[in-house]
Amino acid sequence: MRRTSTMPPDPMTSGPMTPPCAAVVLAAGAGTRMGSDLPKPLHLIGGRAMVLRVLDALAAVDAAPVVVVVGHGAAQVREAVGAEAPQADRLMFATQPAQLGTGDAARVGLSALDRHSDASDVLVLPGDTPLLRATTLRHVVAERRRAGAAASLLTAHVSDPTGYGRIVRDAAGLTVVEQRDATPSVAQINEINAGVYCFDAAKLRQVLPQLRLANAASEYYLPDAIGLLARSGESITAVALDDASEAMGVNDADQLAACEAALAARTSR
Repeated sequence: MRRTSTMPPDPMTSGPMTPPCAAVVLAAGAGTRMGSDLPKPLHLIGGRAMVLRVLDALAAVDAAPVVVVVGHGAAQVREAVGAEAPQADRLMFATQPAQLGTGDAARVGLSALDRHSDASDVLVLPGDTPLLRATTLRHVVAERRRAGAAASLLTAHVSDPTGYGRIVRDAAGLTVVEQRDATPSVAQINEINAGVYCFDAAKLRQVLPQLRLANAASEYYLPDAIGLLARSGESITAVALDDASEAMGVNDADQLAACEAALAARTSR
C-alpha cells in the first residue's frame, strides 16, 4: 500500500514535534568525488558545514536523541560537530568501521540509538543534504504518524534525475531503484528519492537484517528497506517536495556549487 502527500500549503508552520522523534544522520562517506581531503560532511555551504546545516534543521524540530554516524575522517567530523552543533547534549556518535552503504550505516546508527532511546519513530537522513528545511522534516514525520505507516519518505520531481534513486510504483508497492541499478525505462523516471525517511523504529529493526548485497556496488542500500516493507504488505507513504532544491545532495564540486547557488537564491527572496 502507498500514499503520496504534498507539502502543506503554509510552509511556515513550525514548532517541535510531539512526541519527539529520534534521528540518525548518515555522515560516514568518504566523498572521493569531491577532490578534497576534507571529509565530505564538512564542506561548507554558506559558510557552514553541510552536516551542521542538517543538524540545525533537526534542532529546530526538537529531534532527540540524534546519532551522527561517522566513518571517513571520523575524528574531524566529531570535533567540528561537537564544537558547533546546536543542542550538542542531544547528540551521540557511532562509527561505521567500513563504508558498506547507507543500509549498513543506518544499522550502526540504530544500534547506538537503541541503547539510549525507546523512541517509536526515527528520522534517517544524509549529512550531505544541506538545504533541508525543518518544516519539511516535520511534515515527513507527521505523515508517517498520520497514516500509521511503516515508513514515509521524501521525494521530488526534478528535470535531471541523474545520480538519484528513482521512485518506482507497481503492484508490489513503492520501491526505490538506484541510478546504477536502473533499467533504461526506470532511468527515465524523474521522481527521485531525497534520501530522507521517517521509519517506525520497530519495523526498521525488523527489516535491516534482511538487506542483501544485491546491487551493482555491493553495498547495503537503505532504500531497499522500503521495497522490503512494501512487499511484506506494510504501508509506505511518500511526501513530495514543492521546492525540489531541498533534495539537492552533494557528491562533487559541481553539486556543491549548485547548492551554494540555491542557498543564495533562497536567502535573497
